Amino acid sequence: MQFGLRKPKIPRLGADVAGRVEAVGRNVTQFKPGDEVFGACRGAFTEYVCAPESTLVLKPETVTFEQAAAAPVAGFTALQALRDKGRLQPGQTVLINGAAGGVGTFAVQIAKWLGADVTGVCSARNVETVRSIGADWVIDYTQEDFTRSGQRYDLILDCVGNHSLSACRRALNPQGIYIIVGAPDGRWISPLPRVFQALVMSRLGSQSLVPFLTRGNQKDLIILRDLMAAGKVTPVIDRCYGLDEVPEAIRYLEAGHARGKVVITV
Repeated sequence: MQFGLRKPKIPRLGADVAGRVEAVGRNVTQFKPGDEVFGACRGAFTEYVCAPESTLVLKPETVTFEQAAAAPVAGFTALQALRDKGRLQPGQTVLINGAAGGVGTFAVQIAKWLGADVTGVCSARNVETVRSIGADWVIDYTQEDFTRSGQRYDLILDCVGNHSLSACRRALNPQGIYIIVGAPDGRWISPLPRVFQALVMSRLGSQSLVPFLTRGNQKDLIILRDLMAAGKVTPVIDRCYGLDEVPEAIRYLEAGHARGKVVITV
């Protein structure tokens, strides 16, 4: 219902954007033509976009357009899930399942910024990447199942959803929090049973199982900008495609093996 029942309400793809301001509306006060900005908008896969002033911020000079374009939605998701839903505190232990993905690579770095002890779960080919962005421990899921290791965590951020909720609860501390930001591939309705199950199971014990959807805002976009400018967060970019290669880029993304983000350049 949110995105369109019979067809998408918004047919233009793309939600993250970075570029130079071409023109501004008469009530815009934060930006002027020529400013380099990044943020969120509808239909970003095009040469020109029109975005509300409140969805953009100035891009740091030290951050490339590609890096800036990779940050907003994935960065919002990681930041808000860890800070707001997970209430992550310095010294706590967090496991990020899917640590090499778009949200996961931001989550590893933001969790370290928040002072946590971070374990990332990824495939063998991504172990060094996840370690290089700050993970204290890295688990190769082809060799070890984190739900059966006996290790318990204060917070699990699940970007994949490839384990049952009961299995994930085994890896949580008694007062731990499990946050769902990803779901297995399948029909468009596939995440819903997992969400309902999590809500029910949260009422039956001391652990919290929390479904999560991000909400963009300029305040958090400024935080992401400052983290990138300070070198605390560096977007991981797997591949860049030209604007005429968008279908190929989406096919690559749908294959599920992208390391970090995939970026469209104009």
